[in-house]
Amino acid sequence: MKIMIRRSPETGLCIYVPKKDLEEPIVEFEHETLWGGWIRIANGWVLDLPEMAVGTTLPITVNARKRGEAEEG
Repeated sequence: MKIMIRRSPETGLCIYVPKKDLEEPIVEFEHETLWGGWIRIANGWVLDLPEMAVGTTLPITVNARKRGEAEEG
């Protein structure tokens, strides 16, 4: 699914999912650099992010994959 990741002064890193009109803060992430690992957003979803260069500027739109309930780690 396509998501936009941006930095917000109020919530820090957050994502926006246009097809669901959903905006949620990122509450946990696998890698400090964000890219190539998973993120957890406030509603409980876990999304796998693509590999990107360190220092990729935000905001950015990327394809992320939502993990199923059995895959969450």
